[in-house]
Amino acid sequence: MATLKSEGILCVFLIGLFVSAAFASGDAPFIVANKKVSLTRLKSGAEKVDVSIDVYNKGSETAYDVSLIDDSWAPDVFDVVSGNTSKTWDRLDIESKVSHSFVLESKVKGLFYGAPAVIKYRVPSKAALQEAYSTPILPLDILAERPPEKKFEIVKRLLAKYGSLVSVLSIVALFIIMITRPTRSGAGKGSKKRR
Repeated sequence: MATLKSEGILCVFLIGLFVSAAFASGDAPFIVANKKVSLTRLKSGAEKVDVSIDVYNKGSETAYDVSLIDDSWAPDVFDVVSGNTSKTWDRLDIESKVSHSFVLESKVKGLFYGAPAVIKYRVPSKAALQEAYSTPILPLDILAERPPEKKFEIVKRLLAKYGSLVSVLSIVALFIIMITRPTRSGAGKGSKKRR
């Protein structure tokens, strides 16, 4: 009986702890960042790396002095072509989004594992800077041998992208043809009346 009572007290304590933590975190910024990377092979024998990072404030308070740092790109492997790997904003309001992008180039072949970007921000109610991290990226296979794309795969990708548009336009065109074209049964009835 004593263990049942102590388990009940522990359960109530844990529920109270979770509820108070939920209320405490409800009055603060909640920073979410999504990091995306795409590779493009260049004719010069290098690989272009397009990096874009979207930073969202999903919390219930404004974040101030927001800074984004993405310094996981080794300078001996990547050259910055355009943009910077860091960015700052004065504030990030509730339910708002900011984006940052930059372009890198690499001539070094191999597998690259990138780290998440670091977002630091200030909350008026706390003295220390807060930190958040972006989503990680999948390993990048720089200058990897890729098999040539087959024609069927290109057609399949185009159909997936534009198939619904083509079908809607086809239905509209067929409807217009049906309305503007006279029917043959109507033409036959008119010729019988003339006799």
